[in-house]
Amino acid sequence: MVDDVAPGGFAFDNVHRNALIQQQQASSSSSVNNGSILPLATKTGTTIVGLVYANGVILGADTRSTNDTTVADKNCEKIHYISPNIYCCGAGTAADTEKTTELISSQMELLRLNTGGSSGGEGQRSRVVTACTLLKRMLFRYQGHVSAALVLGGCDVRGPHLYQIYPHGSTGKLPYTTMGSGSLAAMACFESDFVDDMSEEAGLVLVQRAVLAGIYNDLGSGSNVDTCIIRLDGSVTMGRNAIVPNDVKPLRDKVKRSDALNMRSGTTAVLKSTFYPAAVTLADVTVTAMET
Repeated sequence: MVDDVAPGGFAFDNVHRNALIQQQQASSSSSVNNGSILPLATKTGTTIVGLVYANGVILGADTRSTNDTTVADKNCEKIHYISPNIYCCGAGTAADTEKTTELISSQMELLRLNTGGSSGGEGQRSRVVTACTLLKRMLFRYQGHVSAALVLGGCDVRGPHLYQIYPHGSTGKLPYTTMGSGSLAAMACFESDFVDDMSEEAGLVLVQRAVLAGIYNDLGSGSNVDTCIIRLDGSVTMGRNAIVPNDVKPLRDKVKRSDALNMRSGTTAVLKSTFYPAAVTLADVTVTAMET
């Protein structure tokens, strides 16, 4: 009797298809026989991390913004404001992460105004799960075309919360997480040294080490380390450029610039100078009172 069950092992059904895709991507036209355009894979570089410690949440991010192989901005901000007790790290397309968090921050403010939470009392702080729901609904609506991978953290009446949100809208609630092209190097630090109920000092050091791991091991991440500590008592500490591992000022100070390159006063001759008074003065202006 012949057994119709397929044997186990690897399947190579897509070998020829993958070879065709690679060939089309390598070609300058990037077109398939039927005329459709094959999309090219794009890469964005970032290292963003977050962890929950005993009294709150700590977020961290690098500050390098890349455009293909070019560093577009060496000191950009990737930790975005959502509400007074909620902040969000963004990886992906800079404009998408910036405008997505701005839009949700505006909706959270309107929600606080409508529900009487603008006064900032203990029971009136924004819920972290509310921001997570608004973000995941928006990203799912655009089916991944909004390239925003987010690490959302904050503290409310139910305690500290940390969420990771993928560009397609899926989410996860975790004690620690990393995202971006440097996430694997950062996750290695978390997996080896994270423990529950860490102190603020130990958690901050671990977050900084994780971001530095991404900076030193990922070409898309670099420059400085930004941190954000969100505590249960409602206080927030932003560590803008908390660590500057690649400070270029000492190197620039070593460069001796020739004084002959400085343009002194009088280098360019002034042939003539003429002053023309204004033809219209305030006396020529008629002010009309507005009807109220």
